[in-house]
Amino acid sequence: MTGRRMLVVGAHSADFVWRAAGTIARHTAGGGEAIVVALSYGERGESGGLWKEQGQTEENVKRIRHGEAERASTAVGATFRAFDFGDYPLDVGPERVDQLAELMRDFAPHVVLTHPQLDPFNPDHPAAYAAVARARLLTSGAGVASGFRTAAPSEFLVFEPHQPELCGFVPTVYVDITSTIDAKAEAMSSMAAQVYLKEYYQQRAEQRGNHARKVTGNADIRYAEAFQRILPNVVTEL
Repeated sequence: MTGRRMLVVGAHSADFVWRAAGTIARHTAGGGEAIVVALSYGERGESGGLWKEQGQTEENVKRIRHGEAERASTAVGATFRAFDFGDYPLDVGPERVDQLAELMRDFAPHVVLTHPQLDPFNPDHPAAYAAVARARLLTSGAGVASGFRTAAPSEFLVFEPHQPELCGFVPTVYVDITSTIDAKAEAMSSMAAQVYLKEYYQQRAEQRGNHARKVTGNADIRYAEAFQRILPNVVTEL
């Protein structure tokens, strides 16, 4: 993984933690570089624990969430970027898509991870997918010489949503995160505003580890994260 660059884009500041923290940690532990982008802090709809405090404000929630996400990113060896577009609803208009595309051109990621296209319970996750998919296309152009700055096309995958069976999510890739489960646990513990999700995603990692063992026969796999490829994986042989 040395020299490979990974871009992870979440609608909210904690999304990368639950869905991909172990994978990010494996990537950076192997010498890769990772940037985590939060299109919003999830200050309005994803910070229930903080809104129980009397006199709470959006700006204070953003400040707390920024600190949480930075600590979680550090735990997995990634750099955190906050775009602060606002949540519920997350509105990613043309100028904001251009901002994301510009980051992609600068960073030139080898792989991009984001939300699936569908989510009947969260209006911001599909908005994030649409923005990332469009920005990625604008980054690489049409595969020919272009009148604007481009970067090479990246691999494009979506991470597992909270309720995969309702989001059209079918795993096509399992990443063994047994060696980085402690880093994921540390990242999850950093997100105090949503601490109730830690047990759920710890269990999900164990379940996906079980599935990965069945696929490979490798009894050493204890934890895994699931992803779905949006584009074909190109190889020279099978």
